[in-house]
Amino acid sequence: MVDRRHKPSALATTPGLPPQPQVTISDGNSRVSAVLPTGESVDILLIGATVLSWKDAAGDEKLWLSKDTKLDGSKGVRGGIPLVFPLFGPASPNHEATSKLPQHGLARTARWEFLGKSTSEGSSSSVKLDFGLSSENIPDNTQALWPYKFGLLYSVTLDRESLNTTLVITNDGDESFDCQMLLHTYFNIKDISTVEITGLEDAKYIDKVDGAKTKSEASSPVAFSGETDRIYTPSKGPGHPIIISDSGQPRFRIVRDNLDQVVVWNPWIEKAQAMSDFAPKDGYKNMVCVEAGSVDGWQKLDKGDAFEGAQTIYLS
Repeated sequence: MVDRRHKPSALATTPGLPPQPQVTISDGNSRVSAVLPTGESVDILLIGATVLSWKDAAGDEKLWLSKDTKLDGSKGVRGGIPLVFPLFGPASPNHEATSKLPQHGLARTARWEFLGKSTSEGSSSSVKLDFGLSSENIPDNTQALWPYKFGLLYSVTLDRESLNTTLVITNDGDESFDCQMLLHTYFNIKDISTVEITGLEDAKYIDKVDGAKTKSEASSPVAFSGETDRIYTPSKGPGHPIIISDSGQPRFRIVRDNLDQVVVWNPWIEKAQAMSDFAPKDGYKNMVCVEAGSVDGWQKLDKGDAFEGAQTIYLS
């Protein structure tokens, strides 16, 4: 990890340019925040490179974050946008290479490095923040669980009406490895009972609440009346938008790049009660996870290979 203790807490603007996005590093060099001149903002915790907050110009929060979540790396953040790599879900003995890893892998509890910010020349309407993690930066005991050489580059781009998150995975060693990745996005919504998701019509999905049976979605929007945990492979591909509507109004439009699956999750009453880091306990009413990923099977990366996946979330 590069020690940047002499780095200024705010990156300066250049005289003569219009107001520029402001980037600050706070909480003992553990959090990076960016604010556009128009007021939109994003906060990223260096533990997991987890996006904790995304607000529009009016200060309205778009992401849900549990009030009791851990932010110290002892477990993954409950809320925001945790990064899942190289394993989605609990480890399985059927995949020996990842069988020793904790649920959802190692990236979401590792401390990442902030690599810096960039903007388009003369632009004040967007800012890109880059974060890095490699096998050399994780503890020895974690390396022992998954002893492959890898590099991760994660970019978070804040625009006035969108948020883009892009993860690039590289195999930096001589040995091939399999991996999965997921952008585990928790959306802040008003009332789960009035939420509908379109773009998943007629898609095949794995229903994890019903014994991992493979099913087909109806030709109508997805709605919620109980615990939901499904892995969809939308029939129209990553470029076709997934739209989250809340109380009859479109709120979010998600477009994926090279990520074939969409996980839809809401714990509902009993599971929310059972999770120690989920608060308030009725918070399931105000959140829904719609998660872009590559999690049906494995991506095999040979020496020197790279895999890139991204999502852009537009405000509707």
